Amino acid sequence: MARFVRWTALMAAAALLTAGCSSGSSDDGKDGAGAGDAKPSAADSSSATSTTAALPASLTAQKLDWGRCKATGDSAAPSSDWQCTTLKVPLDWAKPDGSTIGLALIRSKATGGDRIGSLLFNFGGPGGSGVDYMPAYSATVSALHERYDLVSWDPRGVAASEGVRCRSDKAIQAAEDVDATPDTPAEEKAYFQDATDFGKGCEKVAGKLMSHVSTTDTARDMDLMRQVLGDTKMHYFGISYGTELGGVYAHLFPTRVGRLILDAVVDPSADSVGHALNQTRGFQRALDDYLKSTGQDPAQGSKKIAALLKQIDAKPLATSTGRQLTQTLALTGIVLPLYSKESWPTLTSALDSAKEGDGSELLALADGYNDRDSAGHYGTTTHSQRVISCLDDKQRPTPEQTQKLLPEFEKISPVFGDFLGWDTAGWCHDWPVAGQYDTPEVSAPGAAPILVVGNTGDPATPYEGARKMVDELGKGVGVELTWKGEGHGAYGSGSDCVDSTVDAYLLKGTVPKDGKVCAS
Repeated sequence: MARFVRWTALMAAAALLTAGCSSGSSDDGKDGAGAGDAKPSAADSSSATSTTAALPASLTAQKLDWGRCKATGDSAAPSSDWQCTTLKVPLDWAKPDGSTIGLALIRSKATGGDRIGSLLFNFGGPGGSGVDYMPAYSATVSALHERYDLVSWDPRGVAASEGVRCRSDKAIQAAEDVDATPDTPAEEKAYFQDATDFGKGCEKVAGKLMSHVSTTDTARDMDLMRQVLGDTKMHYFGISYGTELGGVYAHLFPTRVGRLILDAVVDPSADSVGHALNQTRGFQRALDDYLKSTGQDPAQGSKKIAALLKQIDAKPLATSTGRQLTQTLALTGIVLPLYSKESWPTLTSALDSAKEGDGSELLALADGYNDRDSAGHYGTTTHSQRVISCLDDKQRPTPEQTQKLLPEFEKISPVFGDFLGWDTAGWCHDWPVAGQYDTPEVSAPGAAPILVVGNTGDPATPYEGARKMVDELGKGVGVELTWKGEGHGAYGSGSDCVDSTVDAYLLKGTVPKDGKVCAS
């Protein structure tokens, strides 16, 4: 079970296009300082600035020891063009002289002359590893690489930066049998017990870190990173959850904003329930577009998929791996190809096989999203995602409140409604640490113009979030660029209009007119 908030799912979708997904395969590739803190306010901006100015020299004057990157986990070491290092940051930003933790960084120096500075990337999640993904993304941003050092990092609590693993591989696979859309009291009890157990596992492993992995903490890490890298301004490219992180940074440090791109935008005005409702609309919209592309009526096609999921709920499908395809895994398998239009044929094949009683292809897709390899080893993106988002999110709907919300979710989507409705209660149920805020504060008066890119067919971060981000950043700060496309994210997705507009902004400082639309 995981919220559908991952730009990193695009990596898995791309892997599917390369490796293919066939009936016999199971190894295809896949969102606060302290508990109870108030929502960060505009007043917090000045305190954050003064806190950074008062940081000890052991942090601000540290010299980064860049060296050859090593292989991490299942990822091979990148080419010699890439360098890695560790940045020291405070565990608790309220105590900058106290304990520190190390953040893993990766960079490739600008390839041409007339260097602008560093361009930081966050690829979303939360929980995505920038160290792992940056080299793969560099071809997409080759034009930017000429004048920027490409830099990314594993945020605190992620991968090589004190990454949190809350469960063993064996326990994760066992939890796949838990029904994420419970239909009986017994299933509901198991669902919430599983959530409790997951939180306890995170607490046992993370300890004190569990209270210091918020988006606000990471935004402050970014500003220290900027200083140590030698940049007077923050140049940043945030995707998916990375847009929320970029907005929070701009709020805390508006005068340090350089050129910021926010692509595949999270709605900053939505609380956790509102976010789930947004995603329900977004994924149903993407499913409708997929069904139209296959010549089906969206309403009828959705009903057929919903009926198939109910059949699988009653009787899981056999697969070539010996594992069963449950309803939750089937739904996850349907989600992954919606992240990229190029993966839609894979979804057609998987659904056709499932209708014939073979769940192998949908299981392979679910494994891709869940970052499970053929040996049964799971990545930890979902663990980090949950630890970070549950520290951020103050809202904690009860099971009873969720029951009352379900009809609204089901009305929006007969396919995704139940899952995302129940998720509002299960995701942070009985969480050991209280949430920080209902919605993130991203207002940034005085900041330089920030380019906000929305995609009308985005499933995970629906298009409407881009306008909400522009409005909340404030007049004269947020500048909206719209792409009438499909998939999660716009830059590098096939639109020369989008790519040239973004490149002109980052390379020349050219700010487009607010409301510009790219139709292709």
